[in-house]
Amino acid sequence: MGIQERKQRERERRRQQIIVAAKRVFSEKGFSKSTMEDIAREAELSPGTLYLYFKNKDDLYASLSLRILQYLNIRLADVKKEKDTDPQKKINAIKEALYDVYQFDPMILINMFHLQSSETLKNLSSPLLGNITELSRNSLNVLAEVFEDGSGRHEFIDNNPSAVADIIWSLFTGVVLWEESKRMIDDEKDFLKQTLDIAFDIFARGVAR
Repeated sequence: MGIQERKQRERERRRQQIIVAAKRVFSEKGFSKSTMEDIAREAELSPGTLYLYFKNKDDLYASLSLRILQYLNIRLADVKKEKDTDPQKKINAIKEALYDVYQFDPMILINMFHLQSSETLKNLSSPLLGNITELSRNSLNVLAEVFEDGSGRHEFIDNNPSAVADIIWSLFTGVVLWEESKRMIDDEKDFLKQTLDIAFDIFARGVAR
């Protein structure tokens, strides 16, 4: 292994060390109460070291979204490959894929939802914003391709596939955020899966031929 490769591996290892520490701190304190000093302490690094890897706290916070966006892309690509032509089963496969992404890391997914609707995006470094934008756009494109393909085979009604993809993503986002807000008030009220089942069943009835 060459010197340059060792340096790159060490840099990536240190970056992951910071991200793991940040996730623990954000989980315990929440974003607004967490500081870069808290994260540095958790990672056993100096605060100055963190700024060698991340522009600011917003940048670090947003970096947590990359892993879950990558997983989202993988799961939706799996759905696209499925050859089942039954519209109900296709919608159910999308629902299961999205719920699987939620279970992969609920906290980060919810943080990502808040991130995408906040001013935080304006504070991110260009490379990070570019990665988030590309992964997010690719996910919606894959969803749109599923509906476009299904419409071409007369499985779904003929509608703008990009608009349908936006609607199903908005449906998923809204249900997750609403159910999470109720669970924060009463943690025994965990009806996310049940609510998603009902919402996606209604959606499937509306788009299926």
